[in-house]
Amino acid sequence: MDQPSRSLDRTILALAVPALGALVAEPVFVLVDSAVVGHLGTPELAGLSLASTLLLTLVGLCVFLAYATTASVARRLGAGKEAEALQSGIDGMWLAGLLGLALGATLWLVAPTAVGLMGATGDVATHATTYLRWSAPGLPGMLLVLASTGVLRGLQDTRTPLWVASGGAVANAALSVGLVYGAGMGIAGSGLGTAIAQVAMGVVLTVVVVRGARRAGARLRPASGGIWASARSGLPLLVRTVSLRLAILLTVFVATGLGATALAGHQVVNSVWNLAAFALDALAIAAQALVGHRLGSGDVVTTRAVLRRTLQWGVGAGALLGVVIAAGGWWFALLFTSDPDVRVAVAVGMAVAGLLMPVAGWVFVLDGVLIGASDGPYLAWAGLATLAAYVPVALAVHAWAPEGPVGLLWLWVAFAGVFMLARAVVTGLRARGEAWMVAGA
Repeated sequence: MDQPSRSLDRTILALAVPALGALVAEPVFVLVDSAVVGHLGTPELAGLSLASTLLLTLVGLCVFLAYATTASVARRLGAGKEAEALQSGIDGMWLAGLLGLALGATLWLVAPTAVGLMGATGDVATHATTYLRWSAPGLPGMLLVLASTGVLRGLQDTRTPLWVASGGAVANAALSVGLVYGAGMGIAGSGLGTAIAQVAMGVVLTVVVVRGARRAGARLRPASGGIWASARSGLPLLVRTVSLRLAILLTVFVATGLGATALAGHQVVNSVWNLAAFALDALAIAAQALVGHRLGSGDVVTTRAVLRRTLQWGVGAGALLGVVIAAGGWWFALLFTSDPDVRVAVAVGMAVAGLLMPVAGWVFVLDGVLIGASDGPYLAWAGLATLAAYVPVALAVHAWAPEGPVGLLWLWVAFAGVFMLARAVVTGLRARGEAWMVAGA
C-alpha cells in the first residue's frame, strides 16, 4: 500500500472509531432504562418500550440536524472560511434548540393521544404517558446534541462527542437508579433522568462549539436568514429519513402478518442488523466529514480518492460482519429464545442478512458521501423511489409468503435484498457521475 493510501486510512479510522463509540453510547440510554424499569414490573417495562419507541422515532426524524450541519461546516472549513463554518453551525444549533422546545411542548400535550393511537390501554398506557411527559423536557437537549455533534464532525472532531456521550450514559444510569428507586419516582424518574442527562450533554457540547466560534470570530446570534437556511438545507434529508422509517415500519407490519414466530425472529435479526449498522454508519460519518472538507477546498481528486477508499472499507467491513452474522445465526438465536421454531426463523433470517451485509456497507458509505457533498435533494428523491420499489415487494411477501421461518426468509430477501439493492443502485449511479461534486463553499 502506498503512503497516500495509508495516510487516508489513518484519517478515516481517526474519525470513524470515535464516531462508532458515540453511536454505541446512545442506545445504552435505552438499555439502562430498560434494566432499571424492568424491575418495577411488566406494565412499567411495556410502557417504557412503547414510549421509548415513540421518543426515538421523533428524535430519529430530526437526525438531519446532524447530517446537514456536518456537510455545511465541513464544506466551509475546507474552503478556509472557519468563521463562516462555525456560523453555519451556530445557525443549525439555534434551529435545533427552537425545534426541540416546540417538539417537547407538543409531545407533553399529545402524549396520551400518541400512546392511545399505538393501541396501549390501562396501566401500560398510563406508564407510557408518564415516561413521555417526564422525558419531553429533554428534547431540546437531544436535538442540540445532534446539531452540535454535526458541527464537531464537520470540524473533524469525533472524539469530543464520544467523551460527552460516554459521560452522558454514565450520568443517565446514576440518575435513573437514584430517581426511580432512591427518590421513589418510579418510571417518571427514568424519564426525568434521561431528560436531565440529555440536557446536560447538550449544554456541554454547546459550550464547546461556542468557545470555538468565539475563537474563530463567529457571531453567537443566528445570521440573517440563517435558521431558515438551516431548515431549508435539512428538509431534503428529513424526506430521506421519513422514507427510510416508512420502509422499516412496513417491514415490521409484514413481519407481524407472518405470525408470532416470524415477528419474534424478526426482532432478533433486526437488532443484530442495527448493531452492525453502527459500525458501517461510523464509516459514513467519516465520509461525510472528509468529502465535505475536500469539496470545500476544491480538491475533486482527493474527493474521488475518499469515495473509493471509504467504499472499500464499507464493503470490506460489511463482508466481515456478514460472515459473522450468517455463520453465527443459530448461536445468536440460542441467546434470545428457547423456542425451536423461532431459532430456525432467526437462523434463516440472519443468513440472508449476513449474505447481503456488504451491500449495506456500500449503501451506508455512499449515503455519507452524498450527504457530505450536500446532495440532499437527490437523496430525498432516491429515498422516495426506493420506497416505491420496495412497497409492492413487501406487500407481496405479506400476501403470499407462508407464516413462520420461511416467511421471515422471504421478508429479509425483500428488505436486505430488494430495498437495499435499490438504494445501492440509485446511490451508485449518482456517485459514478460528477453532478454531486460541487466544489467550493
